[in-house]
Amino acid sequence: MEKQTQQTTKRKLKGLQHWQGITILLIIYDIAAVTIPYFLALWFRFDCQISLLPDYYIKAWAVFAPFYAAICVAVFAALKLYKSIWRFASYYELWRVILATMITGAIHIVGIAVFVTRMPISYYVFGLALQFMLVLAVRFAYRFILLLRSGRSKSPSDRRREQVMLIGAGSAGRMLLQDIQRGATSGDQVACIIDDNPNKWGRYIDGVPVVGGRDEIFTCVKRYRIDKIYLAIPSAPVEERRDILNICNETGCKLKNLPGLYQLAAGEVTVRKMKDVSIEDLLGRNPIETNLEEVYNFIRGKVVLVTGGGGSIGSELCRQIAAHSPKQLIIFDVYENNAYQIQLELRDKYPELDLVTLIGSVRDSRRMMQIFADYQPELVCHAAAHKHVPLMEDSPCETIKNNVIGTYKTAYAAMAYGCKRFALISTDKAVNPVNIMGASKRLCEMVIQLFDRKIREGRAYELPFLFSHKDKGIAPLIDLSQAHTEFAAVRFGNVLGSNGSVIPLFKHQIEQGGPVIVTHPDIVRYFMTIPEAVSLVLLASTYAEGGEIFVLDMGSPMKIDTLARNMIRLSGYEPDKEIEVVYTGLRPGEKLYEERLMAEEGMRMTRNKMIHIGQPIPFDADQFLLDLSELMDAAYDNRKDIRQMVMKVVPTYHPAGITEQPAPDGEPSPAEEARREPVLS
Repeated sequence: MEKQTQQTTKRKLKGLQHWQGITILLIIYDIAAVTIPYFLALWFRFDCQISLLPDYYIKAWAVFAPFYAAICVAVFAALKLYKSIWRFASYYELWRVILATMITGAIHIVGIAVFVTRMPISYYVFGLALQFMLVLAVRFAYRFILLLRSGRSKSPSDRRREQVMLIGAGSAGRMLLQDIQRGATSGDQVACIIDDNPNKWGRYIDGVPVVGGRDEIFTCVKRYRIDKIYLAIPSAPVEERRDILNICNETGCKLKNLPGLYQLAAGEVTVRKMKDVSIEDLLGRNPIETNLEEVYNFIRGKVVLVTGGGGSIGSELCRQIAAHSPKQLIIFDVYENNAYQIQLELRDKYPELDLVTLIGSVRDSRRMMQIFADYQPELVCHAAAHKHVPLMEDSPCETIKNNVIGTYKTAYAAMAYGCKRFALISTDKAVNPVNIMGASKRLCEMVIQLFDRKIREGRAYELPFLFSHKDKGIAPLIDLSQAHTEFAAVRFGNVLGSNGSVIPLFKHQIEQGGPVIVTHPDIVRYFMTIPEAVSLVLLASTYAEGGEIFVLDMGSPMKIDTLARNMIRLSGYEPDKEIEVVYTGLRPGEKLYEERLMAEEGMRMTRNKMIHIGQPIPFDADQFLLDLSELMDAAYDNRKDIRQMVMKVVPTYHPAGITEQPAPDGEPSPAEEARREPVLS
């Protein structure tokens, strides 16, 4: 132990002696660098001939030089010019050398004039300039020599650094370029810059050429042998960044993106702040402008129930609701593992939250009535549903039981126990559905509109208490004459990263080396992120007045084939060469494109420009109640003609392989009749 301590002490002393040696040499150099320049200035002044130098000028310089040298060393020491690590010299060190030169120059001018004699003006000007150059040169030359040595010391195999194309010649691009040039990434070298502004083409930033606009990306990738592309245009519109990223993604280079304006405002534009480009970046949707204060005021202090709270949408609903200070949050799910995971997460993040986690099924009317009676929720977000299209095609009766009857029972319990608002999670597959899942969601929307209509007309008591128990049970003795629940549905497209999304499936297939399975090369879908979808649901809860179907402006749809190929490229592979893309044909109940609204539905704006309201399609409420009861009995009897029964209730439902029966005597079919009906205002 003692021996180790001695060795450590010797190492420290050795390091200290080396530092002192460097400092002493630098001081000796500085003494020469601050005195000799002024003699040279005199020499220049008199035509570089020593014989012409007046003796009194030489004597004045010789008398003042020792004092001036001592003053300079003291000033340099005070400004820490002997404590810098000059291999990392930067603008900060340059500024200190400039400041030291200004201070010592002023002292020289005043000192020699007052205490010795006045000198020629050229003596001061040339002497001070030469002093600055000599003092600065030795310090920055050290860093320059080290850079040359490090470059020459590399072996031929290590000599080539990864070539970077920088997109964006603005403030963010310049900051990123300087960070790379300072050595933030030892293996990167910026070879060229792309910018759409023609005024910058052919010019240079810190020695790097601005070679052109986005049209030059492919050409410059080949010309400069680019390995990486860094996108540094945080202020550009989402659509512009999406278009540029899609071009870059075709090059096969590794892509990184500066997330947003926050890094630029905070001065944090560095390579470490760059993020890998995600599939969400390539979709390029404008985020929903959610008024969080409005949502916060609505949720704060309320008891909120989230059915299906352990699922993809449900769990994100729970996260955002928990962040808005509810009085109590109730997580309800049939699958205990998911419910347990979100419970652990929220208890860890919000220890003060009054959190209740309950297990059960929305198909159990007694369970739903018990929950509403015990906890009296004021807001319900109904996310519980079967959503997997191909699986539901194989189990249509289960789809009706869980989605339609489960929604009815939950809505009835909400109305019966005075819940203020009820928000249903719907889907764009409910528009002109070709699968049983989409048709069931359209039925759910009709259930919501039914409840709203009956409450508005003061006839909520006409809504039956549906149950499927063997003993038929007894309806609760609850006065529904004062029912006031506001019902709304929220319709949106595919959610990125959800349990049923193609994204996790494609990732798994790519990790396995392919092939990536796409049903059809022309199939297109609308996409949004889970937080966006949840923000829409919460907004619907604040906007709802009763009976609305809220629809998100989801922008342009995207081909699933393009999505798959982009994911392959982002993973570093080339589609069809390293990872094969295979087409299998449309699955049962799947169509090439999804619609957001039916042709019969109008559109009107809300306070949020990206959220619209579809006008409700009229239907006979009393007949719908009879049809709903028949559907429930048929579903629990597992009847095989359940699809034909749904077609009669949802005229826009046209499943593949089932043709609609013609109406007698040439009368229009129920679907045609529905399409001819006027739209309710």
